[in-house]
Amino acid sequence: MNKLNGLLYGVISSASFGLIPLFAIPAMQHGMDFMNVISYRFLFATIALAILLKIRKVSFGITKSDLPVLLLLSFFYLISSVFLLWGYNFMPSGVATTIHFMYPVITTVVMMLFFHEKNSLLRTLAILMAIGGVYALSYSNSSGETDIWGVVIVLISAVGYALYLVAVGQRKNQGLKGLKLTFYVFLFSTVILLTGMLSTGSLNMVPDYTTAGNLLLLAIIPTIVSNLSLIEAIKYIGATKTSVLGAMEPVTAVIVGLAVFGEPFTVTIAIGILLIIMAVTIIILKK
Repeated sequence: MNKLNGLLYGVISSASFGLIPLFAIPAMQHGMDFMNVISYRFLFATIALAILLKIRKVSFGITKSDLPVLLLLSFFYLISSVFLLWGYNFMPSGVATTIHFMYPVITTVVMMLFFHEKNSLLRTLAILMAIGGVYALSYSNSSGETDIWGVVIVLISAVGYALYLVAVGQRKNQGLKGLKLTFYVFLFSTVILLTGMLSTGSLNMVPDYTTAGNLLLLAIIPTIVSNLSLIEAIKYIGATKTSVLGAMEPVTAVIVGLAVFGEPFTVTIAIGILLIIMAVTIIILKK
C-alpha cells in the first residue's frame, strides 16, 4: 500500500508541475506579460507557503550563513522560471516544458565537468540522446523552421534549474530543506522580482477575476501541491523512483498543449520528446 501511495504521489507531483502552461498561458493571453505572471505566481506562492508552514508549526528561523546560499538558490530558480515562461512565446508550451525537462542531464554534465563525477558509456549515450531530442524539438513550428532563439531561452531555463539542484546538493547546511527551503527560495525570489518590477514601473494590476484565479492556481498547484506530493513520494518510494516518475511533467504539458491550446504535434516532436525522456531516465537510473 505504501508503494502504491508513493507512486500516486510521484505522478501527482510531476503532473501538477506540468500544468504550469494551463494557468500561465491564459493569463498571458489576457494581456499580462510573462514577467508579471511570474511576479504574481511567486508572490501568491510565498504567501501560501508561509500559511502552510505556520499551520504545520515549522520554525521560520534561519542563520546568517544561510543567506548567501538562499540568495544564490533564488537566483538560479528565478532564472529557470522566468526563461521557461519566456520560452512559451517562441514555441509550443509542451515542447518548451520537454526541453526544460533536460535538467537532470545538464546536472550530470555540470557534476562531471566541475565536481569530477565519473563519466560512463551510458551517460554519454544519454547526453547524445538528449541533444538529439532538442534538435528534433527545434523543428516545432508549422513551417518546419528552427527557432534557435526559443530553444536557447528554454535551455537557459533548464541550466538554471540544473544549477539550482547542484547548489542544493552542495550546501553545507542540509537541515534547511523541503517546504522551508522552498519558502525562502520563493520569498527571496519575490523580493528580487518585485524590487525590479516596481523600480521600473513594470508591475501591472491583475486585469480581471479569471486571470486572478489562474494566477492563484499557478501559485498553488505547480508549487504547493507539487512540493507536498514530492516529499511524500520520496518518503514512500525513494528519490530514484520519484525522479523517474518526473517524466509525467513533459507528458502532462504536451497533453495540455494539444487538448487546451491546439498546439501542433508531429512525428518529429514525438521523437524529440521520447529521446529526452529516455535520456533523463537513463541518467536517473544510472545514479
